[in-house]
Amino acid sequence: MTKHGKRKVSLVTYLAVAPMLILFFIFHTIPFLRGVLYSFTDWPGYGDWHFVGLRNYMYMFGNGQIGDAYWFTFKFALVATIVVNILALAIAVALNSKIKFQNTLKAIYFLPYMLGTLIVGFIFNFIFGQLLPQFGQALHIGFLSTNILGTTSAWIGILIVTVWQGMAFNTLIYLSGLQSIDSEIYEAAEIDGTTPWNRFWKITFPLIAPFFTINLVLSVKNYLMVFDQIMAMTQGGPGNSTTSISLLIYTQGFQGSQFAIQSANAVVLFLVIGIISLLQLQVLNKREERLS
Repeated sequence: MTKHGKRKVSLVTYLAVAPMLILFFIFHTIPFLRGVLYSFTDWPGYGDWHFVGLRNYMYMFGNGQIGDAYWFTFKFALVATIVVNILALAIAVALNSKIKFQNTLKAIYFLPYMLGTLIVGFIFNFIFGQLLPQFGQALHIGFLSTNILGTTSAWIGILIVTVWQGMAFNTLIYLSGLQSIDSEIYEAAEIDGTTPWNRFWKITFPLIAPFFTINLVLSVKNYLMVFDQIMAMTQGGPGNSTTSISLLIYTQGFQGSQFAIQSANAVVLFLVIGIISLLQLQVLNKREERLS
């Protein structure tokens, strides 16, 4: 402690953190800054380049394919965030109740999150393409008889897989919040004759508001960058109906000789995610203050 009451950070702490900061700067900050630089050039990913100012950004806002990718990504992120948080909260409340084999159920439920996203995507690609159509044809169920990934509803198949895999992480965060609530509060509310719904809405939800904020911000951020599931299951098809921004940046930037244009697209996506996250934190933090 210093004479002003502040804790003095030892040299060992700085030495321990320094390697990670250096690696972060080399493998994250420098590539990011180079991407920002290339967004103002005409570089196709090889050869020489020249500065073109804001031409790439102007092209972006007038390109229909990029506009469609943003529309799909926003729609997907909104629906996925709502569904995954509702289901995760419901499951967390159920798991937090006094049921048998609670720890075993938690371990089983967390298993999908431990699997690689690409592996899960390839597995469900086989399920949607082979198993479900055979099952639907055998039972004469029309909507199961075709591969949903080859129809205009392909995004729903991706949504199902994304929610199934993503719920585990959200559920664990909600469980942490629920387990931090003193049981005596519920006992007092039960003595007062409150209904289960009122206990949840007036006690549980306000007390886990910080955990709700964490889940909401992380969910929106992750689903705005959705890539692996789409790459494994539809590769943006049929047509471009499931092409997300991240997938478009990858395919057009590395395979379509639009490195500079998609660098500008990546910068815009970074700004969009940053602005949305800051707005979420501002709104949700104010809500937490009102509930507390």
